[in-house]
Parts: sequence; C-alpha cells; structure tokens
Amino acid sequence: MTVEIRPVTDADWPGLWPIIEAVTGAGETYTYPLDMDEAQARDLWTPPAPGGTLVAVENGQVLGAAKIIPNQQGNGAHVANGSFMVAPQARGRGVARALCEAALVFAREAGFKAMQFNAVVETNTVAVALWRKLGFDIVGTAPEAFDHPTHGLVGLHVMYRRL
Repeated sequence: MTVEIRPVTDADWPGLWPIIEAVTGAGETYTYPLDMDEAQARDLWTPPAPGGTLVAVENGQVLGAAKIIPNQQGNGAHVANGSFMVAPQARGRGVARALCEAALVFAREAGFKAMQFNAVVETNTVAVALWRKLGFDIVGTAPEAFDHPTHGLVGLHVMYRRL
C-alpha cells in the first residue's frame, strides 16, 4: 500500500467531503444527522488544536480520514476521541488500520494519555475487530442506542485504549 497519512489541508476538503457525505448518509456507523450539510461536516472534521485531522491519500486522492479531539473538556481532556472514515472503494485495503496507527501516534504526541471511541455501532463488526486488534477494549455497551437502517435498534460500544 502506497498510501500517505498526513495532516489534512484545505486542498483535501473536496476529496474528503464526498466520503463524509456517503458514510453519514448511509446511516450505518455514525450518529451524525443523515442530512448533515457540508458546512456542518467541515466544522466537525477540521477541529482546532490539540485535536486534528489526518488524511490517507494515494495518488492525490483522499481515501479516508481520522479525526482526533479531546473526548471531554476540563479534567477529561487528557483522553482523545477518535473518529475514522474510509471511502467505500478503499475499504479492505488497510486504510483504516494505517489511519488508526497514525492517529495513536498523533494523540500521544499531542499529550493525550488514552483514546476512546464513544459510539462504535456493534453491527460494524469489521471496525470492532480492527479496533480490538489495535488494543482497544469494549468497556461498555449502551443497548439499543443506535437505530440501524437494516438491523433496527442495536448497541453502541464504548471502546478504550491507553496510550
């Protein structure tokens, strides 16, 4: 895989927005509004420091992104929150793994002590398995907290890993 992982630039946005639009519009993995517009998405996916967004790029094409932000404010700000999206046509190529590995380094270097995912849809078994391989544990599940378009009410996992 010849994918470059690097911080997002303004020039990457035209390639990143269609990924966000497709993933959120499918309604299968994120609790975002299904009709989230581009301005809302840009606000969410281009956070200020100490957070940041990394993109996976191959031959000038954005394949995916990782967003890292403080999970909470104040006394909870030492834990990062990670969010990941990969273009449908790039799935199964190791892009999410590469993004997560880079995000863990980014978070550690930014001073975070751990990373937490607040809402991993339990039917997203590929992501759950990958996050577990990368050292995340399921520390709790909110039953029926996500209304999946195919599976109906399913759980949301909280996953956690020390850095």
